[in-house]
Amino acid sequence: MKQQPDTDVLKVSNLSFSWKNSSVPVIQDIEFSVRDGELVAILGINGAGKSTLLKCMNRILKPENAEIQIDSININNLSLPELSKLVSYVPQSVMTNFSMDVFDVVMLGRRPHISWRISDEDRDKVSNALKLFDLENFAFRRFDQLSGGERQRVIVAKAVVQSPSLFLFDEPTSDLDLNNQIQVMKRIRSLVDDMGDRKAALVAVHDINLAARFADRIILLHDGRIKAFDTPNSVLTESNIAEVFGVNCTILSATDESPMRVLVGDEIKFHSASKIKQEE
Repeated sequence: MKQQPDTDVLKVSNLSFSWKNSSVPVIQDIEFSVRDGELVAILGINGAGKSTLLKCMNRILKPENAEIQIDSININNLSLPELSKLVSYVPQSVMTNFSMDVFDVVMLGRRPHISWRISDEDRDKVSNALKLFDLENFAFRRFDQLSGGERQRVIVAKAVVQSPSLFLFDEPTSDLDLNNQIQVMKRIRSLVDDMGDRKAALVAVHDINLAARFADRIILLHDGRIKAFDTPNSVLTESNIAEVFGVNCTILSATDESPMRVLVGDEIKFHSASKIKQEE
């Protein structure tokens, strides 16, 4: 990981969001920051607000009275083209009806930077991104003829060529096999570790062990709030996992040969989960 500067790539305070005509907030009182060179994972059960939180970072959703800064600029003071130069977003589901070649789909990521015509720099960035995600052989295949996992890798590559300061990934490994899950997370990790660029990533994931292995810090969402925000060792405790996910587990600490791992056991009945919470 890069040595951290004094400033944050992303700074969020006083963030709450409710759907229209609903008095129950999806997320509330959210406050955190993401530093240069940092990959922050978001964990929580289905419906915890992971996707909602990501969509508030790029104004897909409008939170209530929040202060969200990217590179020290309030996102509400930016036009959408200006914002798209600072942040790229990979959604949880990917459209499948693009009849374009893969090269052209990835080139769409350069749109915020293209004025009149596509430059050699734009083409080089697309070619490098295709190489990074092992998509060179797919460059001139139609996007809508790819498998779900292949499409996912193309959309991640499209986000990379956008050259933002902040990457927002919503379940970037959801359609990938185990090998490609590791490869994609390694490449996201390498992007934010790049000493030559100011980069950070906010990644919503389901897999606790991917978060434990690749994240510098983890946001654990529970009941619409941040239950914990710290390093994987501090957040992924047996009591936190029991309370949030309703399962028992065993934590295996990192060694020189293997990363930290969470061995998930069985479900916890409601009365047992309550007992654990009371004993903390």
